[in-house]
Amino acid sequence: MFRGNHPTRVDEKGRLKVPAEFKRVIDEKYGSAQFYITSLDGNVAQLYPFEEWERIEQKLAALSTFNPTKKKFLSRVNYYGQVVEMDGQGRLLIPQLLRDAAQIKGEVAVLGNLTYLEVRNLETFRKEIEEQQFTPEDESTLDELGL
Repeated sequence: MFRGNHPTRVDEKGRLKVPAEFKRVIDEKYGSAQFYITSLDGNVAQLYPFEEWERIEQKLAALSTFNPTKKKFLSRVNYYGQVVEMDGQGRLLIPQLLRDAAQIKGEVAVLGNLTYLEVRNLETFRKEIEEQQFTPEDESTLDELGL
């Protein structure tokens, strides 16, 4: 599982050096250097080990091709998405379209989200955390989920 925040940098060519803790999980659990990098909104890059992305695709394939939410989801993840191979130095090239949309350059937050990683502009993410307080409604929802 991917967990925690391991800030790092994206170089001038758009390559993200995968933080060592996450690289270890990738090597141990997946053994593959292939990823699907995408976004639902253009604000956050989602980095899926290809094995995890294939699980999502299998679930989507079981849904009707006329399902409007499926169509909407696929339109977005395909618009921003690309299959990317990790290089020998543990770097992933973030697609240009997504880098521009999410302002992924320089200092970034790399967050573990259990089965995938999120990459966010560090300054934008800090502001979002400060502005979006955890509410009693959020606590209630977690309680309902048994967390």
